[in-house]
Amino acid sequence: MKQWRVNMSKKTYYITTPIYYPSDKLHIGHSYTTVAADAMARYKRLRGYDVKFLTGTDEHGQKIERIAKQKGMTPKAYVDSIVTWIKELWKIMNISYDTFIRTTDDYHEKTVQKIFKKLYEKGDIYKSSYEGWYCTPCETFFTERQLKDGKCPDCGREVEKVKEESYFFRLSKYQDRLIEYIESHPEFIQPQTRQNEMINNFLKPGLEDLCVSRTSFKWGIPVEFDPGHVVYVWVDALSNYISALGYMSENDEEYKKYWPADVHLVGKEIVRFHTIIWPALLMALDEPLPRQVFGHGWLVIDGGKMSKSKGNVVDPKVLVDRYGSDAIRYFLLREVAFGQDGNFTNEALIQRINSDLANDFGNLLSRTVAMVDKYFNGTLPLSRKATAYDEELKNLARETVTKVEEYMEKLLFSDALTEIWNLIRRANKYIDETQPWVLAKDEEKKDELANVLYNLGEILRIVSIIVEPFMPTTPRKVWEQLSLCEGENTTWDSAKTWGSLPQDFTVKKGEILFPRIDMKVELEALEAAQNKAREESVAKAEEKKEEKEEQQVTEYISIDDFAKLDLRVGEVIQCEKVEKADKLLKSQIKIGNEVRQIVSGIAKYYTPEEMVGKKVIVVCNLKPVKLRGILSEGMILAASDENGNLVLASTDKDIESGAKVK
Repeated sequence: MKQWRVNMSKKTYYITTPIYYPSDKLHIGHSYTTVAADAMARYKRLRGYDVKFLTGTDEHGQKIERIAKQKGMTPKAYVDSIVTWIKELWKIMNISYDTFIRTTDDYHEKTVQKIFKKLYEKGDIYKSSYEGWYCTPCETFFTERQLKDGKCPDCGREVEKVKEESYFFRLSKYQDRLIEYIESHPEFIQPQTRQNEMINNFLKPGLEDLCVSRTSFKWGIPVEFDPGHVVYVWVDALSNYISALGYMSENDEEYKKYWPADVHLVGKEIVRFHTIIWPALLMALDEPLPRQVFGHGWLVIDGGKMSKSKGNVVDPKVLVDRYGSDAIRYFLLREVAFGQDGNFTNEALIQRINSDLANDFGNLLSRTVAMVDKYFNGTLPLSRKATAYDEELKNLARETVTKVEEYMEKLLFSDALTEIWNLIRRANKYIDETQPWVLAKDEEKKDELANVLYNLGEILRIVSIIVEPFMPTTPRKVWEQLSLCEGENTTWDSAKTWGSLPQDFTVKKGEILFPRIDMKVELEALEAAQNKAREESVAKAEEKKEEKEEQQVTEYISIDDFAKLDLRVGEVIQCEKVEKADKLLKSQIKIGNEVRQIVSGIAKYYTPEEMVGKKVIVVCNLKPVKLRGILSEGMILAASDENGNLVLASTDKDIESGAKVK
């Protein structure tokens, strides 16, 4: 198996989130994963790495097809609206992704088709038939023994009995190789509990070959050499991690540069897809495996997973609108040990804002700035005199940066933030120990007072740097009040050196970083805001449905309008694909004694072989046009449903070509 990366002047770091399924708007649990990935990406950039941060959406599958149909929309139109919402969410949460991939992107679809074909030609994909249980919401197949009380073991919903012709991936072929790899690479699956689960619950009991195509719906990537099949959504989705880098494309420089991924961040419910199916596919492709898959826990409410069906989802936009993105990011990464489940409550959120952000961090800044302003007219003098408490504070500052680095490398975000807040609280204690208000009363102790305030300013400088991955907008607010510009004394390395703050720094009073919140009043207001958001979401959905219904009202034409159309029966005598055009077929059609060339966008639904011999309805008096430089002399009529499925219009009995349609 290949293991390489292109030699570069800067170390690379490739981190991914799962690509989210846009069956509905995302909730705070989805934000949890993305905020964690963003914190890691920002941290690595601060450390000088060339970072690639990938996120996106997984847009195919039967579930999307059904939801779109219920809403009277095409699947693409439906997912477009959700993707727009997701991108807006990531913008307001300051997510610094480098690439946003959609599985409906043309380049991704082409890569998936190439991967599928390569595995088929290698013999790792073969054609057979499938009969078993399928959970549409999870887009997952299960055997009888995997079901829990006859229902999906993951989401608890009803499953469907499915029987259809399918292609299969020889997953069982890689069982022993997967076990050997996982056991010899203990860092591959984290936390450790996830590794034990994968080996004991899935690998050792035995793997079955995996169904990797479907024929019972159309919303997916067509199998290039068998258009009646679409690629199973998990093969489609998992391939995004390499298609986004240009794998199997004309330009694969990013693939050579960033692959293998340093870490895939995923929720615990999809760990098995990423640690069994995905590495097996990569082994079959003879490509390197990602260095690590980290399966974190869930944010739960009252002990249960958030879901729209339960009515307990939390809209992150509502929270950001009220408290700002930094406060929400801090809460998500501080409240729960990454890897474990954690309970989300409005009370816990407000408590963190009041205690950690307002009382600890915000108070340290406001007190320091106020004292420099009051005792030294805003600018510290250069003369200093040490106190008995200085060295302990300085040593803790140095140790904190080191500990934060150690925890971040292990994705232990909560532990890293705990260390930062230990330093903040120690600085607040330092104020109580040195009592600047007492020192200010004695002119002979002004040098000692200046020393104390400098040390507090230096702690704020260091904290502002190492907290930036978690809270990207807050540092600049701190720097502004300390008269710091982004530069040498705001780099990560500068946080390791005590004394980088200018000795005679000047303060500028600014806004309160995090105002305190009245718990009782705010809880009532927050609950009302969340309920309003849910109601508006329902109302908008109904409004869109009504608009769609209005648009579908028939616009009548007269018999004279219809008479202008020259519709005739044509027989396809020759057909071929248009080169470099995935959707186009070029047909030679006999219409009476005439043969016409017509280009049609039907290649996803009919092969050239299927077209030859068909009787079709042709619009003969349509103005000729050129498509991809090819002359098209008319149009073949077809019908399509709301899911995008297309069927050619024809006659119910055989009739000679050239017959007029009346």
